[in-house]
Amino acid sequence: MNRLFRLLLPILASIGALATAPAARAERIKDLGTFQGVRPNQLTGYGIVVGLAGTGDDSIQYATEGMKGVVSRFGLTLPQGVNPALKNAAAVLVTADLPAFAKPGQRLDVTVSALGKAKSLRGGTLIMTPLRGADNEIYGMAQGNLAVGGLGVSGADGSQVSVNIPSAGRIPGGATVERAVATGFDTAPTLTFNLAEADLTTALRVADGINKTFGDRRARATDAVSVAIDATPGAEDRILMMGMIENIEVAPADAPAKVIVNARTGTVVINGAVKIHPAAVAHGKLTVSVNESPRIVQPAPFSQGQTALEPSSNISIDEQKKPMINFKGGASLADIVKAVNAIGASPADMVAILEALKQAGAMKAELVVL
Repeated sequence: MNRLFRLLLPILASIGALATAPAARAERIKDLGTFQGVRPNQLTGYGIVVGLAGTGDDSIQYATEGMKGVVSRFGLTLPQGVNPALKNAAAVLVTADLPAFAKPGQRLDVTVSALGKAKSLRGGTLIMTPLRGADNEIYGMAQGNLAVGGLGVSGADGSQVSVNIPSAGRIPGGATVERAVATGFDTAPTLTFNLAEADLTTALRVADGINKTFGDRRARATDAVSVAIDATPGAEDRILMMGMIENIEVAPADAPAKVIVNARTGTVVINGAVKIHPAAVAHGKLTVSVNESPRIVQPAPFSQGQTALEPSSNISIDEQKKPMINFKGGASLADIVKAVNAIGASPADMVAILEALKQAGAMKAELVVL
């Protein structure tokens, strides 16, 4: 038993050290960016929604032309000069995102938005609409019943009540993919992984994590965003490698010191990387009040004078005395917040203090004003 305990003692000690050591902030590579070319594509289409309860486009010209195109598919032709008065139909734009690797027959969710004066699409049905990509090729077909979360009601006197937005809706699974988009990821000599946020340190750590996992030097950071990865041709091998890479955990670099100021709302955000060098801050508020109390002066009897208005001003000055705050070297975010709260500074005052600290060279951080 003693011999077994002596053998297990180093292992138990190492486990205890790991349990007490602070955990490093590691994230999966798939959460830091995407592979180049593996992205969704936007699709757009123009269509007609029918079955509305008198809330359509009425006599809008492009809605009329769109309905003529719809009925022409079934061999029907509207006579020249005939206006169908489409109160129960509306011209709409249909949008959808085509995911990477989407195959023909898969379903897509679509968003339908009124293009003209339609008041509500509630209860409508979208007629078969082709969805086109940026190259004007058809990649999907959309059709189905709309789910509209809004409600609009109007009265004869012009009064109306609207809840949310009734002129737009969704069709879950309302489109089918008709054509796949070639990504070319299986033929290119290298794969490129692009970070969502440019950072040289993070790019180097991602490349290093990939090389350690595969035991070679296949990955290299080409700039602050891209990591080039050598890969053998073939979709199967590349999909296997991409799946392994996405689940590798790396510790991204700390964000640069930055202070964000929204001048319109008075919002100030300071990240944890901001440090303050030794500095002293004194902040006070001077309030000057001017009260006007004019007096009416009457003339003496039988003087033939006129009633006059005599101005009278009362000026008061109130200066709030607040203690000077001493920032020691390396003050953290918690120290900054505590000090600013101690002197009772408002968001506008905080902006002035931070700007003064930066001008004095005591705050080494980027100050961004929105």
